[in-house]
Amino acid sequence: MLKLIGSLSCIWLLMAISTMAQDQPPVLDTAGRPVRSGVEYYILPAATDIAGGLTLVARNGSCPSFVGQEPLTPVVSQGLPVVFSPYVAGETIVRESRSFIIEFSAASTCVSSTKWNLAARDPATSRRNIGIGRSGSYFMITKENNLYYLAFCPADTCNTCRFDCGTAGITIENGKRFLTLDGPVFPFRFRRA
Repeated sequence: MLKLIGSLSCIWLLMAISTMAQDQPPVLDTAGRPVRSGVEYYILPAATDIAGGLTLVARNGSCPSFVGQEPLTPVVSQGLPVVFSPYVAGETIVRESRSFIIEFSAASTCVSSTKWNLAARDPATSRRNIGIGRSGSYFMITKENNLYYLAFCPADTCNTCRFDCGTAGITIENGKRFLTLDGPVFPFRFRRA
């Protein structure tokens, strides 16, 4: 009898978690509309005017194969537009804490894909840069105190990946601004292109 109660409790808990995951609120753009898959958006700073939007950045004069931030200039650039592709088949709305792929809606002269992916951990800083290419990694958007944060935590796609999650922020290396995990976090907003 106790085994039956334990099994039913476990099934009920799994169903409750599954239902909660489906009911995540949508991520809203700067006009208050839900962010939609397949629509172009600029990813911009939310709580500061330190620099512009996210774009492709080159490291050491190489090809622009990293995600970074436009520098602060007299005319601040919005960066490059991105498109979100949710992990859940048929999903047209980007939801908080749900996995999706991000891809720049622009071409790179050096790589065939502009899908974002997680680069290897830097042994000197223990941080992980966000790069482009290959098939893409799954990211998510979290919300805290009415601010949105980009994170790597593909909970929908990989149960063991939850131990390697991180929230994205901007780090500066040789005057260039890179989007990285495992450093200071940085809030973002999403403006329809």
